Amino acid sequence: MLVQLNRNTGTHDFTATATDLPINPATFPRTGRGPLPAVACFGHPGRVAGLAQHLPHGWSLRQADNLDDLRPDEIVLFAGATERAVATARRVLPGRTMIVALVDEEAPAELVAAVLTAGADACVRGGQPAILAGHLVACRRRDLADRWSRLDVQGRR
Repeated sequence: MLVQLNRNTGTHDFTATATDLPINPATFPRTGRGPLPAVACFGHPGRVAGLAQHLPHGWSLRQADNLDDLRPDEIVLFAGATERAVATARRVLPGRTMIVALVDEEAPAELVAAVLTAGADACVRGGQPAILAGHLVACRRRDLADRWSRLDVQGRR
């Protein structure tokens, strides 16, 4: 299915990430209230080539220079992730920052476990742009769902 979507360049109402869930970022109204999702990428830009075309409309992808260069609410993507890089990011970034680790398709299970244990919210093997975009949207959806689920608790304090 994803292969067929990748071949078609026309505009569609439905995308690989559109699930019509209440918190689907692709269905949010464009009212200008708050920033649209952004992905800050660390690592070689060639590892995420083509990713921007698979992200939902309005999302942005940029190459970050260092951890001080990150903006609030950006999803952090480590292309060619290492345990040390993820652990450092998790230590210095706010807890609600979503961190996604991209590892080689043949990466050993120990590396996947290490980056997840170090604090990555998701680890993606390979680098097919449509699949990676789906993981980034899922991270954003989980983040939004987490915020909504805590609204009632925050209101009672």
